[in-house]
Amino acid sequence: MNGVLWYSLLSVIIVSLISFVGVFTIGIKIDSLRKFLIYVISFAAGAMLGDAFIHLIPELAEDGLKIVQSFYILGGIALFFVVEKIIHWRHCHMPEEKGHVHPFAYSNLIGDGVHNFLDGIIIGASYLVSIPVGVASTIAVALHEIPQEIGDFGVLLHGGFSKGKALLLNFASALTAVLGVVAVFLLGDAIGNIEEILVPIAIGGFIYIAGSDLIPELQKHSDKLSRSLLQLIAFILGIIVMAVLLLLE
Repeated sequence: MNGVLWYSLLSVIIVSLISFVGVFTIGIKIDSLRKFLIYVISFAAGAMLGDAFIHLIPELAEDGLKIVQSFYILGGIALFFVVEKIIHWRHCHMPEEKGHVHPFAYSNLIGDGVHNFLDGIIIGASYLVSIPVGVASTIAVALHEIPQEIGDFGVLLHGGFSKGKALLLNFASALTAVLGVVAVFLLGDAIGNIEEILVPIAIGGFIYIAGSDLIPELQKHSDKLSRSLLQLIAFILGIIVMAVLLLLE
């Protein structure tokens, strides 16, 4: 168990370091950044759905899929929906045009912290299944974090923070994923077979993020056939990467 815990903590720390990616985009024009990020989003959507349907669901169904686990999956979808509604958090995958009215910067930090906490739960629950499944979920979450963290960094800058303070606050918010991992393992010690509850919730979380956040973002940038085809290719590549990771198991 200790080895799995350290793998989980190392994974969320690596994912948290992605919060510094915003600094590399400061000198890039918005239009150029949009063209690049839309394909990262496509890839992340494919990877998240691939992880859910290729890794997590088969592991969950190994001993037979129970109806209660279906309710846990639906509960995971509902959980992510409710969290977004309660804190009025806007998931900024793409940097916005200058003059766009963002949510208040501190609200964004709180919302981002809650979401990263849930990411930590997803990663920790996946490692409880097996190390390869944990690695696959970490990759899926990391791909999702790249456009998210660029957007969050932009929100903080628009909110009046200096570049240095925005980076540090964004990193601090990202570190709440560590708390999510710790919560998983504390619950695991207190409740037997906690992964039977948390893994379905993680599946619901991945399906919700891909289906309600990422794919709708792609639809906003599908005005050209060539762009749509490239999005589809990136989406399929994300699924293929998850399939290839089966070789690790």
